[in-house]
Amino acid sequence: MTTHITLYDTTLRDGQQTQGVDFSAEDKTRIALALDDLGIDYVEGGWPGANPTDNDFFNAAPRLKNATFTAFGMTKRAGRSAANCDVLAGVVNANTPAICLVGKTHDFHVTTALNIPLDDNISAIRDSVAHLVGLGREALFDAEHFFDGYKANPEYALDCIKAAYAAGARWVVLCDTNGGALPDDIRSGVTAAIKAGIPGDHLGIHTHNDTEHAVANSLAAVDAGVRQIQGTLNGLGERCGNANLVALIPTLKLKEPYASRYNIGVSDITGLTKLSRMLDDILNRVPDAGAAYVGASAFVHKAGLHASAILKDPTTYEHIPPELVGNARLVPMSNQAGQSNLRARLADAGIAIEKGDPRLNDILTHVKTLEDKGYAYDSAQASFELLARDILGQMPDFFEVKRYRVTVERRKNKANKIVTLSEAVVAVKVDGKKVLSVSDSLDDLGKDSGPVNALAKALAKDLGSYQRYIDDMRLVDFKVRIINGGVDAVTRVLIDSEDSTGRRWSTVGVSANIVDASFQALLDAIRWKLIFDGARN
Repeated sequence: MTTHITLYDTTLRDGQQTQGVDFSAEDKTRIALALDDLGIDYVEGGWPGANPTDNDFFNAAPRLKNATFTAFGMTKRAGRSAANCDVLAGVVNANTPAICLVGKTHDFHVTTALNIPLDDNISAIRDSVAHLVGLGREALFDAEHFFDGYKANPEYALDCIKAAYAAGARWVVLCDTNGGALPDDIRSGVTAAIKAGIPGDHLGIHTHNDTEHAVANSLAAVDAGVRQIQGTLNGLGERCGNANLVALIPTLKLKEPYASRYNIGVSDITGLTKLSRMLDDILNRVPDAGAAYVGASAFVHKAGLHASAILKDPTTYEHIPPELVGNARLVPMSNQAGQSNLRARLADAGIAIEKGDPRLNDILTHVKTLEDKGYAYDSAQASFELLARDILGQMPDFFEVKRYRVTVERRKNKANKIVTLSEAVVAVKVDGKKVLSVSDSLDDLGKDSGPVNALAKALAKDLGSYQRYIDDMRLVDFKVRIINGGVDAVTRVLIDSEDSTGRRWSTVGVSANIVDASFQALLDAIRWKLIFDGARN
C-alpha cells in the first residue's frame, strides 16, 4: 500500500516574487486552471489585499475541479485579537476553503523583526489558527525560518509549530526560508518535529534553492516523514527560486524508492513539458534548455559513442524515456558527428537511408564544411534536416523567393520623439503566381519590433495554398552572434519558432549581413513546418 504525498503549488504567490515576474489576473487564472487539470492538491492564489492584481484575481476566482483553492496571509498583529485584525480579515474575506498563514519560528526574527516577546508570537500563532478553524476553514501554518530557528533555539521553534498544530492546523509546513539548509539539516528538523508530537501526515516542507538543494531537500523531508511538498512551476521564486515541482513530480512518480512507496494526485505527466513551456511563454522567457526532464537538451545525445548506443537501446544513456514527460529525444548534428549520429538523426526526421550509403558521407562533409563557415547544426536541427533532404533529393519546392527588401526609417513622431520603423517587402512565386507582400515592424501594441520581425511577417503573409500550414507559427527567440570580428565579420543568427501545439524548432542562417542571415533562418523555419505538417508541392 502506498502513501499519498500532497502537492501544494505556490507559483501564483511565491513564484510571483521572482525578479521580473508580474502576473496579470488573467495569467493567474490560466496557470491555476492548468495546475488544477494536472492534479495538484492545493493551488495557492496569492495574498488577498496585498496588491490590486491579487484582489482582482480573488474577486473573480477560478472554479477548480480538483485542487483546494488557498489564500495566503500572516498571523495576526500583536496587541489585537484574531477576530479584529485587519490583516487576518483580508485573507479570511477572500472566502477560500483553505488559508495558509505564515508566522515566525526563529526567536531572532521574533525579537528583531517583530520586536515582540517570544510568548506573544506563540499566542499570535495559536489564536490565528484557532480563528480560522472556528470559521470552518482549513488552516495551514507556514513555519517561517524553521530550520534556522531549530538550529538556534530548538525548544522555541518546536513550541511554535506545536502551538499551530494544537490549535487545529491541518498542515504545519516547515520552511527553509533563506534556502541555506542542506539535506542533513532538513532530516534533523523533520525528525524533531515528529518526535515533538506532530505526525508526518500533518507536516509539509517548503524549500528555497539558494544552495541548489531545494529539490533534494524536499525529497529528504519526504524520506524523514513529511507528506506535503510545497513548490512552484519551473522553480520560480524570490532570489534563487523554490523547489521545482516540474522536477519533483516525475521524480516522485518514476524514481525509486518514491514510485513504489508513494502516490501523488498527478496521474498523467506527459503534459509536463508543455506546461513548463506555457509558463515560460506567459513570462515571455526562453525555456531553460538544461532543465531536468523538460529541457530541450534533457535528452540530446551529441557524442558519436552515445548516439551509437542510443540506436541499440535508449536506456544506455537515458534515465527515463523522454515521452513520459512529453519531451523528445534528439541526436544533433555538428562537426563532431559520425555516421551513427547521422543515421539516428535522419531516422528521427523520417528519412530512411541504408548503412553505408555514400550519401551519408556527402551529408557529413557538407555539415562540417558549413560549420567551418559559421553554421551551428547542433543548435538548429530543423535546418540540418532541410540540408540533408536537399542532398538526398527529398526537398520539396514549395515556393520560390524572387527577392526581398528591408528598409529602416528613423524619424520624429508627433510627440517629437525619435522612433524607428522597419518595412519589409518579399516577392515569392507560389502556386504558379508571383505574390508581393509588405509588412512593417509594429507589434500588437504599436511598438517597433525591428527589421527581422517585419521580414518574418512579410514572408509569412501570403503563401497561397500553404498559408494554412503556417498561420499558427510564430518567432519565439532570436540569437545573434558575430563569428569573427573586423571588416570581414560574419554573423550567425539562430531562430526558435513555435506553433499552436507547443512544438518548437530551431533554424540557422549565416551571412556578413545580419538581415540576410535572419532571412535564411526564417525561410528554413517555414519550409520545415510545411514538411513536418505534410504539405505537398
